Amino acid sequence: MTYTPEQFEDMSNKFAQAKDEISKFIVGQSEAIDYTVLAMVAGGHTLLEGLPGLGKTMLIRTIGQVCDLSFSRIQFTPDLMPADITGTSMIERSDDGKTDFVFKKGPLFHQLVLADEINRATPKTQSALLEAMGEHTVTVLGETRQMEDPFFVLATQNPIEMEGTYPLPEAQVDRFLCKVVLPYPSKQELKEIMMRTTGAEKTELKQVLTTFEIRAAQQMVKHVLLADDLMDYAIDVITATHPETSSVESIKRYVQFGSGPRGLQSLIRIAKARAFLAGRVHVSIADIKQSVKPVLRHRIRLNYEAEATGLTPDLVLDQMVDELAKS
Repeated sequence: MTYTPEQFEDMSNKFAQAKDEISKFIVGQSEAIDYTVLAMVAGGHTLLEGLPGLGKTMLIRTIGQVCDLSFSRIQFTPDLMPADITGTSMIERSDDGKTDFVFKKGPLFHQLVLADEINRATPKTQSALLEAMGEHTVTVLGETRQMEDPFFVLATQNPIEMEGTYPLPEAQVDRFLCKVVLPYPSKQELKEIMMRTTGAEKTELKQVLTTFEIRAAQQMVKHVLLADDLMDYAIDVITATHPETSSVESIKRYVQFGSGPRGLQSLIRIAKARAFLAGRVHVSIADIKQSVKPVLRHRIRLNYEAEATGLTPDLVLDQMVDELAKS
């Protein structure tokens, strides 16, 4: 199926309305709003990292109100078990006295799942999300069940809380299409937050996006054109993160592990989604460059020297993009 530029523009306008509606309640955090919506358009999951009180959970709840998606919140705690997420088979007695196993779906069986403070659960419980995030299926007692479509996991985590937390495994982190870091609000934003949250006026949100429109947008994104030279540039970006073969000095010096093929897939998907939401039918080099940090900041691991120097993945990736532009 082919799409016209007018169809791209109409659908991108629809998502622009959705972002405007989200911004009615969420003050600032434009990058978090943009990339969470971009990940949804690209059909991926988002990890939101920030200090308590910055609006991570509220942002996801607001997205759930603006979109016509079944919503579920899972509060991750150390005592949470995998069956609490996926569901389990239970013995039920029928009216005629017969007993049988009946599967009771867990909160994971929704289209939009908020995994709140995901790093508070044990690795065993975190792993219950792996299959659902990767294959959109859940296997319980040998029976595989399909997730609803579309399916998104939007997770939050606190970067400084260490008591009662378990670092996310690399396989888990890699399944997030992008990672968004929420900054402190500015003075003006703090003032606006107080006016909206402590005053008598209540902000009413309306539903803007339907499930059908989100599915249609995901199909349209796949038809966004990507030139061969831009594909080569995206591949160069990924291979430049590999310290063994990289030509970038900061990567060779400070990076322990680089990104794998899923990083390239995610980079292309987010770049296409950026072009789509801008109403364009083709990817630009700016789309790829702007997507590097959200897509790769959680896919590269810095070594001890980088941590001792105070470097962050964002700084290293900025240096890498600058070096590639010179070569």
